[in-house]
Amino acid sequence: MPKGYWIARVDVRDAEGYKDYVAASKLAFDKYGAKMLARGGAHELAEGTGRARNVVIEFASLQTAHDCYHSPEYQAAKAIRQKYAEGEVVLVEGI
Repeated sequence: MPKGYWIARVDVRDAEGYKDYVAASKLAFDKYGAKMLARGGAHELAEGTGRARNVVIEFASLQTAHDCYHSPEYQAAKAIRQKYAEGEVVLVEGI
């Protein structure tokens, strides 16, 4: 079964407040077996419009990625994130 991934691109407006999101999201990520592959490290914008923070998270499957995103634990974390950052999250099936 192919793995599933979250690809998130984020601009953080309040770094201190964003720490609350990181702590809250850990509950969902631990529950759904998320593996952080990239989380805000150095990057190069090769094309298009970029964001300051880029994240890639691996899950056992696209269904697991979906279940994590829509879980009550992550939805609570998302509400915190939206106070302190803006961005996009895409769920993608691996090959």
